[in-house]
Amino acid sequence: MIDTVTVMFSVNGNDVSAAVEPRTLLVTFLREHLGLTGTHIGCDTSQCGACVVHLDGRSVKSCTMLAVQADGQAVTTIEGLGTPEKLHPMQAAFNENHGLQCGFCTPGMIMSAVDFAQGNPSPTPHEVREWLEGNICRCTGYHNIVASVEAGARAMAKA
Repeated sequence: MIDTVTVMFSVNGNDVSAAVEPRTLLVTFLREHLGLTGTHIGCDTSQCGACVVHLDGRSVKSCTMLAVQADGQAVTTIEGLGTPEKLHPMQAAFNENHGLQCGFCTPGMIMSAVDFAQGNPSPTPHEVREWLEGNICRCTGYHNIVASVEAGARAMAKA
């Protein structure tokens, strides 16, 4: 029998408590225990950034973090960022600037971009590219992603 540990934290503003194996990754907990499948598993090696969520407002790769490490903290996933009726400004910017193709990397890109824009409301294309270095898109040339992040940062600063 495998021992479990109880974790308690907030996910998208809702308190969560669950018994998990100590080795459970945060991304696995979010997807399999809570059904929040917007956080993607892309590489399992922290290379692609598809699994990025916010932990107390800062972007983290949830494939390299255990669920027990989030205990007592606030986790925000792409599902908690906006709604279909009222997109977050960064989500709207990705939509308006065609910052996605297949959409697989998009949740992680957006979560990373929101963290970045909170500290840089008027980024240069070079700064955006440097920040997103840990987020891989296999479909695009990044031009529209960079334009999306720039527009999203400006929109967030106005909101």
